Amino acid sequence: MATKKVTYKEAITEIEEILEKIESEELDVDELSEQVNRVSALITICKDKLHKTEAEVEKILNDMNN
Repeated sequence: MATKKVTYKEAITEIEEILEKIESEELDVDELSEQVNRVSALITICKDKLHKTEAEVEKILNDMNN
């Protein structure tokens, strides 16, 4: 089954929601590990998107200067 691509904004929103639950102690021990893994995956998605965007912007700027 194909997974839905998460946008940067969706990833950030989900990270914030999970952090709020952790801070308010809404998660039990079983959920905590799962949610920490999810946050880690979302952070990786965000970092990849930021790196790709940076590379695209640099390419555009270089193309403009040539």
